[in-house]
Amino acid sequence: MIFRVATRRDLPAVLALLADEDQVLDPASMRVGEEHERAFGAIESDARNEILVLTDAGGGARGDAGGNAGGGAGGGETVLGCLQLTYVPGLGQGGQERALVEAVRVRADRRGEGLGAELMRLAAERARGRGCGLVQLTSNKRRTAAHRFYERLGFARSHEGFKLPLQRP
Repeated sequence: MIFRVATRRDLPAVLALLADEDQVLDPASMRVGEEHERAFGAIESDARNEILVLTDAGGGARGDAGGNAGGGAGGGETVLGCLQLTYVPGLGQGGQERALVEAVRVRADRRGEGLGAELMRLAAERARGRGCGLVQLTSNKRRTAAHRFYERLGFARSHEGFKLPLQRP
């Protein structure tokens, strides 16, 4: 397995993971729009943001005839999981940054193999190496299996989250 920063070539595979967490979608079928390109460019150019991927290092996903149905940066890599890591400065925690984890996904056909736990472990290690004092995340209230997963990893339910959708003018 390889854990690395996503490249532009990973974008279709990441979008496929984000589009449907219950089934495997072919990255080649994903429409990568201008809005995705713009968002990826903003993340890529921001030192406080990164999309990270876990790949199979060229072995292909199970059942993939061509070995590259998962997309990736080339060499037959299949993107098996992804997340976004954002480093947030703050005055609390002794002025330490905190790492915010979002958009955690693992391919539906590879769940139960420990890939999600490895992805989260590597993200926490990356945040620790940067000097962060805390890793935090939010999860949709309907994702009860994900909540159990995060609790098994040592995350504690500590806050109640709120969102306010903003309408475009």
